[in-house]
Amino acid sequence: MKIEHVAIYVKDLEKTKEFYVKYFNAEAGALYHNKATGFKSYFLSFQSGARLEIMHKTDLEPNILTGHLGYAHLAFSLGSEEAVNTLTAKLEKDGHKILSAPRITGDGYYESVIADPDDNLIELTK
Repeated sequence: MKIEHVAIYVKDLEKTKEFYVKYFNAEAGALYHNKATGFKSYFLSFQSGARLEIMHKTDLEPNILTGHLGYAHLAFSLGSEEAVNTLTAKLEKDGHKILSAPRITGDGYYESVIADPDDNLIELTK
């Protein structure tokens, strides 16, 4: 058994798609649009085989809570400390939020934490 994909709602579907394509080499599938409900989505595929579905509906309200149950973050393993440092610096240079600079965590991970365009947390790990 494997997880087939993870899905998240986003405010700006195109902006979020381009973010994951540009920084994480995602391959975007075709836009799905249900005109009756206003629902739109893209499936983003990564080299590892993992998939992320980004979804949008115009009538959704933001649900930003601190310390809530549910989705916490996505983690991308980049393969080396240098790759974590490089991508973190590129994201910062391009104006994206860096929530935690590259560091060794208490549980031994080398990581940084950034936010995607909708403030979803992403861990960049070794």
